[in-house]
Amino acid sequence: MEQDKGSSVIPCWERVKLFAGFDWAKNEHDVVVVDATGRIVAEMVIDNTAEGWHRLGQKLVKLAGEDLSVVGVAIETNRGPAVERLLQLGCTVYPLQPKAASRYRDRKAPSGGKTDRLDAWSFGDALRTDGHAWRALKPEDPLIQELRLLCRDEIHLIEQRTALVNSLQEALYEYYPAALEAFDDWTVAATWAFVQRFATPQALAKAGKRRWQKFFHTHKLYHPATAEKRLEIFARATAFCGNEAVTKAKSMLAVSLAKQLVLLGTQLKAYRQRIEALFQTHPDHDMYGSLPGAGAKLAPRLLAECGDDDDRFDNHESMQCLAGTAPVSYDSGQMHRVKFRRACSKPLRAVVHLWANLSRKQSVWAQVYYQKKRDEGKSHACALRCLGQRWLKILHAMRKTKTSYDEALHLRNQVAHGSWVVALFPTAPAPRSDRCQRQLQPC
Repeated sequence: MEQDKGSSVIPCWERVKLFAGFDWAKNEHDVVVVDATGRIVAEMVIDNTAEGWHRLGQKLVKLAGEDLSVVGVAIETNRGPAVERLLQLGCTVYPLQPKAASRYRDRKAPSGGKTDRLDAWSFGDALRTDGHAWRALKPEDPLIQELRLLCRDEIHLIEQRTALVNSLQEALYEYYPAALEAFDDWTVAATWAFVQRFATPQALAKAGKRRWQKFFHTHKLYHPATAEKRLEIFARATAFCGNEAVTKAKSMLAVSLAKQLVLLGTQLKAYRQRIEALFQTHPDHDMYGSLPGAGAKLAPRLLAECGDDDDRFDNHESMQCLAGTAPVSYDSGQMHRVKFRRACSKPLRAVVHLWANLSRKQSVWAQVYYQKKRDEGKSHACALRCLGQRWLKILHAMRKTKTSYDEALHLRNQVAHGSWVVALFPTAPAPRSDRCQRQLQPC
């Protein structure tokens, strides 16, 4: 969605005259267009090429005229190349949730049959009958789009780093236990450099104490509390290690993995620099940066996943549902169940989970609230979801008023409303005193 935010106006539902279903795929897309009476006026299969999209544009112009905003398009996704190109054509795009798409398909084919054309037709006709209650996609701010993609790609690279670290530790376990004993954190570059510099226990023993100490100083690892212990571990590295064949084979693997980790670490630094630069240029960076526990990593992710469209969330409940913190209620007759919400934004759920956990160290009431839920018998994850639910309500109010978070102000509001959280404080808070305000300011 490359257009600038606000560069095009999303038309109201009454302006939509044609209803298209778009079943997207990797190489080709099925399109079925129906009119207001449900009659199919066009159907086509287009290749995912410049020529194919040009042919679709020409067909829609022939049907609707130059203003393609009167063409509503239902598609089973809310982002990606297909969505971007539909917005570039000027169509009004309505995303479909996959489960809802499946139910609309069943309505057309109760027998369970499925074809790409059937999907496109069921999507288009569903838009005609139910689209008045759907929300059209707005062109996204390019900064937010880039920030979200960078944050998600950074997480993907971190997952790759974790996989490589696990593989490296597995290789070292087979022939080099001393290396695993000497270092606890294998996500830092110094440990990867150690494997490259001293690839085997024999190479480590041959290097000698002076080179070990030099390595410590070069990589800023020389700490009185750990240096002597590590030197002692290095001195007996050859006493317990793999045989010659295993050492030769696994040392090659370990060095290869260490080199990959060095390259990946460099790229992760570049990603982090770009993310922080983009975040600093956004008008809401102070607001998200003020959230306790968000910090330099989670604040950009929160902004990227929540977006900056003030009309995206009608209320805090819609934000909580998107983040997966709100449970799902099931009421039927005398049966009442509350279930874990699975249909949500998984990246937003993950960042809210991490944010809620880290906020406990910087916010008095957050820790008290979390501990109360734990005392009620809830698991760690469930207690964090409950805390995340509260934080999202606060974040929604901050988005509406465009104000930064103030812990002292929030505490005064809790006291004024008689919140049960305040009653559980270890000592009765006095929010108006300078001492308490200093204590409650976010780090």
